[in-house]
Amino acid sequence: MKNIVEGTDFNFQQEVLQSELPVLVDFWAPWCGPCRMVAPVVEEIANEMVGKLKVVKVNTDENYGVASQYGIMSIPTLGIFKNGKLVDAVIGAVPKHHLVSKISPYINVAN
Repeated sequence: MKNIVEGTDFNFQQEVLQSELPVLVDFWAPWCGPCRMVAPVVEEIANEMVGKLKVVKVNTDENYGVASQYGIMSIPTLGIFKNGKLVDAVIGAVPKHHLVSKISPYINVAN
């Protein structure tokens, strides 16, 4: 999982909220089937958008503080953060083109 950071209750502030880049946060759990379905899509996006987007995976079983802070009720939830704020989210396993279309408005194409 190169280009993907493991997010925790302890590093979320630094890795996500203080990030210079927009961040895609994958809230997931190991037992979640749809999470496993969307994981390769998230990894592809992470590899294709290096330098434009940061990707962070948060295991909600181990980091329920962050998950509850953002009201994550179902997983996978893919949150898009920009300038320390949750600006959009996609719930459930979605096709890559749908996720990219949600992320695109928040990415600075001039990078």
